[in-house]
Amino acid sequence: MKQPPTRRMRWARNAAILGSAAVLAATTVPTSAVADSTNNTSKKLRAAVTPEAVMSHLEAFDAIGAANDDTRASGTPGYAASRDYVVDTLEAAGYQPTVQEFDFPFYRQLEPATFEQTAPDPTTYVDGEDFALMTYSGSGDVTAPVQAVDLNLGDLAGSTSGCEAEDFAGFVEGNIALVRRGTCAFADKVVNAQDAGASAVIVMNTGVPGATGPFAGTLGAPVGTVPSLGTSFAIGEALAAEGAEAHIAAATESEIRQTWNVFAESAAGNPDNVVMAGSHLDSVIAGSGVNDNGSGSAAILEVAVQMAKVKPKNKVRFAWWGAEELGLLGAHHYINDLVANDPASLERIGLYLNFDMIGSPNYALFVYDGDNSRFPVGPGAAEGPEGSGAIEAMFHDYFASQGLPSEETPFSGRSDYGPFIAQGIPAGGLFTGAEGVKTEAQAEIFGGTAGIAYDPCYHQFCDTIDNVSVEAVDYNSDAIAHAVLTYAMDSSAVTGSGKGRPVSPPGQHTGGDPVGIGTPGGGGLHDDHDHDHPEEQ
Repeated sequence: MKQPPTRRMRWARNAAILGSAAVLAATTVPTSAVADSTNNTSKKLRAAVTPEAVMSHLEAFDAIGAANDDTRASGTPGYAASRDYVVDTLEAAGYQPTVQEFDFPFYRQLEPATFEQTAPDPTTYVDGEDFALMTYSGSGDVTAPVQAVDLNLGDLAGSTSGCEAEDFAGFVEGNIALVRRGTCAFADKVVNAQDAGASAVIVMNTGVPGATGPFAGTLGAPVGTVPSLGTSFAIGEALAAEGAEAHIAAATESEIRQTWNVFAESAAGNPDNVVMAGSHLDSVIAGSGVNDNGSGSAAILEVAVQMAKVKPKNKVRFAWWGAEELGLLGAHHYINDLVANDPASLERIGLYLNFDMIGSPNYALFVYDGDNSRFPVGPGAAEGPEGSGAIEAMFHDYFASQGLPSEETPFSGRSDYGPFIAQGIPAGGLFTGAEGVKTEAQAEIFGGTAGIAYDPCYHQFCDTIDNVSVEAVDYNSDAIAHAVLTYAMDSSAVTGSGKGRPVSPPGQHTGGDPVGIGTPGGGGLHDDHDHDHPEEQ
C-alpha cells in the first residue's frame, strides 16, 4: 500500500490536484465553532487524548474478541466483556456509568449456506458473492422445483411480488418460492411464502438500474421458518425459466437474547441542553470488529476519560450502543424508551454526534453531509434536522485548521444517529469508509491505495488490531475531542438558543464540491456503514 502522505504534503498538493474550488472544504476559514476561547481548551483536551491511549482500548477490544470465539457481537460473551471494560474504565475515571438492558432478536449463520440450480442447467452459487441469506432466515435443506410468484418482469419498477397472500394462489406446497424485491418488506414476502407452503424463498433483485446485483436483506425479527436469501436479478431470471429446480441449505440460529447500552455523563453542565456523543460497541458475529466499531468506541471512551477533568457548560452524555449491527437496535431502544416514558428528557437532547469506523486502514476523512448540500434528500440520503449543517461545517473547519482535507458522506441515517434525526435532533459525525472503493483522486488527497476498499476487512474475521490505521485514529480522535469540547462549552451554533432543540437556521458548508469529485460519499450511497433494515424493500 502506498504510504499516506503527511498532512502538510496533502495540504500543499490539494489545490494542484483538484483546483481551488474543489478543495475549499479543506481551506475554509474557521468559524465561531472554533473560536479562540474554545480552541485553547480544545488543544489541551486533544493533547490529552493520545493515539497511544485510544489504541490501548482497541488492543483491549481485540483481546476480548480473541478470548471469546473471535466476536464481540451483542448476545455473546464477547459483548458482555466489552461492556464490562467500558464500565470499568469509566468508573476508574470518576464517572457513575449506567447500563440499559434490553431484549433483542439475536441471529447468526452457523455455516456457509448452499445455493445451486440443479436443473435444467446445474450451477453452483457462492455464499457472499452470488447470494446472501436473509438475516433471521430459517434453517433447512431442500431440493425442489422453483415456482415464480407474480414476478411481473415486464414492469421492473413496479414489483409487488409476494406482497399479498393472493399472490400465492395456486402455489404448490413444497416448492421453492421465487419473488422479486420491491414495494413491501422482505418479511412480508417470506411469511406469505411460508404460509403458502414454500420450502424456501428466493428474493431476486428488482432489475432496475442500481438494483441488479446480489444483496443482503433482513426479515427484521425471527419470523423465518424456512431458508430465505437475496440474489441478483440475473440469477432470478435464470430460475424463473420453466423446469428450474434448486437446492438450498442453511443452518442458522435465531432467538431473543439480552444486550446492553452503556451511558456516562458529566456531573456538571446545563441538564436542559444535553450534548450526546455515541458509538456502537458491538461487532458482527464474523469477527472482533476492532475497526467496526471498536475504533469509534475506543475514541469516545478516551475522550470521556479526559473530559472528566473538564467542567462543561452543557451536560455531556456519552453512549455505547448495543445491537447496532442488527439494525441500530440499541439506539432505537433508547430513543423509543424516551418517547414513551420520558419525552421531557428527549427534548433536552440538543444534538448527537456519531462515530462509526474512524480507523479504516485505507481511510478517507468523511464528514456526514448534514445540510444535504452534496447529497440531496432521496434514496440513500436522509434529511438532516435543522442544525445538522452547523455540525458538518464545524468538522470541516476543524480539519481545515489542522491542514487536513475532508469530504462529505451521505447523511443516510444508517448508523446510530438514525433514530435521533428521526426525532428532529441535530446530528453529525465522522467516518473513514467501509466496503466502498477509494478513487484515484481520494488516494492523491488522503493517501492509501486507489481501487480497493477503505476497509478490506469490513464485517470479516480479519477486522483485528492489524486492521486499524493509527494515523486515522489519531486524526479522528482529535476531531472528536474538539467537537465534544466545543459543544460542551457552547452549542448555540447548532441549537440557536443554546437550550435544547435548534431555533436558528443550520450552518451551511459552502465549500463547493468536496474533494474526490465524483465519489458518492466514499464509494456508494449506502457506504456510511450500511446495515440491515427490516423496512428495506
